[in-house]
Amino acid sequence: MSNTARSATHGARARARIEVTAAIKDEARRQLAAEGAAKLSLRAVARELGMVSSALYRYFPSRDDLLTALIIDAYNSLGQSAEAAEAGAAEAGPAHRWTAVCEAVRGWALAHPHEYALIYGSPVPGYSAPETTVPAAARVGTVFIGIVRDAHRGLGVAKPPLPAELRAEAERMAADLAPDLPPGVVTALAAAWAQLFGLIGFELFGQFNRVVEDREPFFRHAVTQLAHGVGLVYPQQGRAD
Repeated sequence: MSNTARSATHGARARARIEVTAAIKDEARRQLAAEGAAKLSLRAVARELGMVSSALYRYFPSRDDLLTALIIDAYNSLGQSAEAAEAGAAEAGPAHRWTAVCEAVRGWALAHPHEYALIYGSPVPGYSAPETTVPAAARVGTVFIGIVRDAHRGLGVAKPPLPAELRAEAERMAADLAPDLPPGVVTALAAAWAQLFGLIGFELFGQFNRVVEDREPFFRHAVTQLAHGVGLVYPQQGRAD
C-alpha cells in the first residue's frame, strides 16, 4: 500500500471515529434528558445506536468515561458562551461586561438544562470527576477574574470588607486564584460565583415558581448587586488600595 493510500485510509478511519463518537455523545445526551445522569447506561446507548456493547467500549471503556466526556463538553460549551459574551462587550466598562457574561451563562443554562444539571446539579452517584475536567470547568471563572482584574488595574475596585477571622483563608484563596487581586475581592468573587449559579439553579429547577415571575429584570438586578459586592464601581466611587 502506498503512503498516499495509507494516509487516506487513516483519515477515513479518523473521520469515522469522530462521527461515531459524536453519535454516542448525542444519544447519551438524549438519555440524560429522558432519564437523568444516574441512569445513563452504555448498554442502552449501544442498543439505541444499533451497536454491540463491545464496540461501544472501544470508544468509551466505562460509563464514567462517557460522563467525563459529556461534562467536559458541557463546561467547554458554557465557557465558549461566556467568553463570546465578554468579547462582545469588550468596549464596555467592567460592570457591563460582568452583566453580559452573567446573562450569557443564564442563557446557556436555559437552552441546555440537562447539561447544566449534569455539571451544576446533584452529584451522580458513584461518579467522581477526574482532574481532566478542571481546565474546562475553570473557563467561566477565568472570565470573571479577568473582568475584575481589568477593573482593578484601571478604574479600580471598591475593596469589600474582610473579617479578621477570614483573612488567612482569603489570602490562601488569592494566592491560588488571583495573586494580583486583594484577598477580600477574591473571597467576594467566590461568593458571587456561588450566588450566580444559585440564582440560575433556582430558576432552572423550579424554586422561583410563584415567587419570581418577571425573571429577566430580576436576574439583571441580582447580578448587578453581585458586581457591586465584588467591588466593581464607576470612576467616581474610588478604588481599592
